[in-house]
Amino acid sequence: MNPHTTQPVDEAATAASLPELREANVPVLVAALYDESPVGLRQRLVNHLLRPLGPLALVAVATGAFARLLPSDRWSGAQVQLDDVLRIRADQVLDLARYVQQKSPEMLWRLPEILGSSPVVLGTLSGVLLLTALRAQAHAAGRLKRARGSRVPALLM
Repeated sequence: MNPHTTQPVDEAATAASLPELREANVPVLVAALYDESPVGLRQRLVNHLLRPLGPLALVAVATGAFARLLPSDRWSGAQVQLDDVLRIRADQVLDLARYVQQKSPEMLWRLPEILGSSPVVLGTLSGVLLLTALRAQAHAAGRLKRARGSRVPALLM
């Protein structure tokens, strides 16, 4: 994500005098954004979060809420359709986001790629807070990795 894309997010967060966001808030913000989003954005968001899940996790996360996505034939990954999104609740997305945060946190770091193209995201408080939290997390990770001599993915800077 280029710096010009996130400039409105940073300005909105500064103008609102938002408190510092912690990494632990990210799943809560993902669920809040899911709750406020139209169906198409919900579908993109859930499909993105489902990528790191295997068949066992698909059945275990959110008390089996995503088990119906398990294909009856060969496993190649789970995808939600629009009608699936209508049945998925925000609390289930919260559980999914918490799982992804622990198993594959880089998937959360890539959310700006999914969300940045939607004007709906910048029109909601949860969207602005989520993008701000992810950006702050990326900057903190960048400082840590630079101190260690590693590189931060360019999409976060």
